[in-house]
Amino acid sequence: MSDQRDERHQHFETLAIHAGQEPDLGTGAVVTPIYQVSTYKQDGVGGLRGGYEYSRSANPTRTALEENLAALDGGRRGLAFASGLAAEDCLLRTLLAPGDHVVIPNDAYGGTFRLFAKVVERWGVEWSVADTSDPQAVRAALRPRTKAIWVETPSNPLLGISDIAALADVARDAGARLVVDNTFASPYLQQPLAHGADVVVYSTTKYMGGHSDVVGGALVVNDDALGEELAYHQNAMGAIAGPFDAWLVMRGIKTLAVRMDRHSANAARVAELLTAHPKVTQVYYPGLAEHPGHEVAAKQMRAFGGMVSFRVAGGEQAAVDVCNRAELFTLGESLGGVESLIEHPGRMTHASTAGSALEVPADLVRLSVGIESVDDLLADLTQALG
Repeated sequence: MSDQRDERHQHFETLAIHAGQEPDLGTGAVVTPIYQVSTYKQDGVGGLRGGYEYSRSANPTRTALEENLAALDGGRRGLAFASGLAAEDCLLRTLLAPGDHVVIPNDAYGGTFRLFAKVVERWGVEWSVADTSDPQAVRAALRPRTKAIWVETPSNPLLGISDIAALADVARDAGARLVVDNTFASPYLQQPLAHGADVVVYSTTKYMGGHSDVVGGALVVNDDALGEELAYHQNAMGAIAGPFDAWLVMRGIKTLAVRMDRHSANAARVAELLTAHPKVTQVYYPGLAEHPGHEVAAKQMRAFGGMVSFRVAGGEQAAVDVCNRAELFTLGESLGGVESLIEHPGRMTHASTAGSALEVPADLVRLSVGIESVDDLLADLTQALG
């Protein structure tokens, strides 16, 4: 399955379609087949044909996706998992031991917070919260056994921006790994490894898959030794992407660039509408000049993405009412699909953060802006706001 092309000088859009995906040798099929198989005939005891023995360890469809993921992020190793949280769990159990410490952002995905607060903490790993948009605050949160700094940029759901290069310096000085959850940006809009990150994390469910029909996760690294450790744990723990799921993510990636261009253009128009609306008290979108992270985002991102959050005058019930009145924006969790979604983070995706330092405002609404006609989206938000 290895890609024989010289990828060093190919552009992102070309890599998205071709990296790791040579035409099938047997049939000439231009799309990687779904190898829906659990085991493989060996050429004698210990003689693995093409390196395959059992699909938990490796599967040709997953291999194609993993090679594609590595190419898109400019990494040396990509690994595909059953979900974004499965990828995070594998990473944490690879990097950490009981007694180690991690700095996490004060604005993180609720599932990530739950993993740290309810699962990893019971294993003896310590964590503390810092404003990752401020490198000095992160530096102040470090401890002697800090092994990782965890960052989301843009963050979920407040669209905070962190300076990846500056945090890479902080991590390097501390002998820690910088982990960047790049789900909101995708590798098309932002490539954290190029700015000094050690590990990139994705929920491939979101923009990579892009069609709300698959759940998956990924890790991408530049360090061969770390890549081998992660692959060992991936196999040992077993939360791998199945062949059909891997195929669906690859199918989505082929159109990632054109979709992200449209997501970003539509979201910019939505943010403009919300900024001018009398019933909106605050808009979170890094493409706005007044966003505190705008200059950093402009430096490290190609465009500003398709996620927009905003606060509604009238408090929590008013925010819930907006979600319920939306028609074209579908009320639902997740994000990154071609269709637009609306949700109330406090009661939905981030309910697990209630009462913690990561609790989100009760009057917050989060939008995943799709690729529909932007005029229709603006009309729907206008009527939903009333």
